[in-house]
Amino acid sequence: MHLVLLTAWTVLWFVLVEPHGGFSWHYLRTGGELIYQGDAGDGSGGLNLYAHHPELQMGPLSFLTAGLFNPFPEATGQFLAAALMSLLGLVIVVLAGRSAAFHFLGTGTNHQRLRQRVLIAGLAFIPMWIEVAVRFGHLDDVLALFFTALAVRALTRGNAALTGVCLALAMDSKPTALAFLPLLLALPREKWLRAGVWCAGLVALAWLPFFVGDPQSFAAAKFAIPNHPASALRWLGVGDPETPGWDRPAQAALGLALGSVAVWRGRWAAVVLLGANARIVLDPSVYTYYTASVLLGTLLWDVIGQRRLVPWWSWLALLILYGSVFAVPDDAARGLIRLGFVTVSTAYVLLWPVRERGRRGPGRRRPPARTDEGPAHDGPGDGPGPAVTPGAGPPAAR
Repeated sequence: MHLVLLTAWTVLWFVLVEPHGGFSWHYLRTGGELIYQGDAGDGSGGLNLYAHHPELQMGPLSFLTAGLFNPFPEATGQFLAAALMSLLGLVIVVLAGRSAAFHFLGTGTNHQRLRQRVLIAGLAFIPMWIEVAVRFGHLDDVLALFFTALAVRALTRGNAALTGVCLALAMDSKPTALAFLPLLLALPREKWLRAGVWCAGLVALAWLPFFVGDPQSFAAAKFAIPNHPASALRWLGVGDPETPGWDRPAQAALGLALGSVAVWRGRWAAVVLLGANARIVLDPSVYTYYTASVLLGTLLWDVIGQRRLVPWWSWLALLILYGSVFAVPDDAARGLIRLGFVTVSTAYVLLWPVRERGRRGPGRRRPPARTDEGPAHDGPGDGPGPAVTPGAGPPAAR
């Protein structure tokens, strides 16, 4: 039933937003045409794409995927892409639920409460997903977040190779997914090398041909955008009119550092939220679709990182980051709100005490235990709230 409700919620938002959507789809359509040109055309496509079009900040996998819609008329291709991207949002919610169910397998977790948590968090996640997928049509963000959700699913199952592959595909879709790389450290230490080799190999396979084919492709890394008055960057004292040269490396470094600390603290489920926080606190722009990555982070934290029935971080993120765009007219005030959310949420997930009873690391099993979810049950006849047990499979996604 929770999937039926989430599907209806997605369709409702799709119908409302799609007639006015596709704000940035032309970037993907252009990149999709150029990347398939090869030696044809004016020489600005193929492996020369980033050298001649540094404004196309998406990854090659995003352009290869976007090009699949180019044979259709432009309006039809945009509609089909928006529908597919909306569907991926539902898949992400399912993946989050299954990841949580497998992560808590054998801990006595009440799977009915887990389903409710997925539903409540998903209701907050979907509107922001439609924002990035339909209103803006940012296929690169959609694919990066989708592959990150797949990486989390592989991580909970202890599959090192698949975790590395999925994170590589996320970075091949959008470079900002680099901030999610600390998820690899959540694997058992003996699996780090295998996961790292797969990840590094696929990233090199996707990106190196462009930099080898045309060294001017490095110009894309220096592409600057205006420093908006509502950015948190302004509150940090950065008054440059455009992106400072140090800003993008600092975003990546901060995301990697915070994610690594989260894993060290045993809170790997916060890695995506912290990586997204690092982006919005140091980014000179304030596009609303940035919030979709934060909502994926809060979704994973709410259903895996903690076990309160009400996933309030997902709703806080939606109301504070997205709601303030409409409710707060002053640019400086909105920048302060963004900075405040990042500061408080980062401090919370890293420092706030979290019950460890019955928890286990990704890919590891533990005997059933009583938890704060309610009493564990050995079978459906023992009470109204059956627990997630090793023989029951991932009930949160059924």
